[in-house]
Amino acid sequence: MRDLVGHDHLPSAFLVYLFLRGRATEEDVNARSGRRRMHPVTISVRELAAQTGLAKSVVQTALKALHRRELIRVVSTGRTGRPTKAASYQVLRPWRRPIARHQLTLD
Repeated sequence: MRDLVGHDHLPSAFLVYLFLRGRATEEDVNARSGRRRMHPVTISVRELAAQTGLAKSVVQTALKALHRRELIRVVSTGRTGRPTKAASYQVLRPWRRPIARHQLTLD
């Protein structure tokens, strides 16, 4: 995340990532573990710009940077392969590794 602001000079990408991350986890919390589940976020670029206070072109640049850095994945696209009016974005956390089930059992 530090690279988005320092190396890429795109603090807007950091802001867009935080917004999408908040939207992806706001609805469902697992009652047993208290952990939040990640859901795809369906939102248009125009609405994303309005919600974050950024210009539409800045949001588009931020989404491209996040996709290039593999921090988001575009889930729904149109027939041409380009995002539709309201695309669904899956927020990724590449720094987290899933724990294998066999590592969870204690001897």
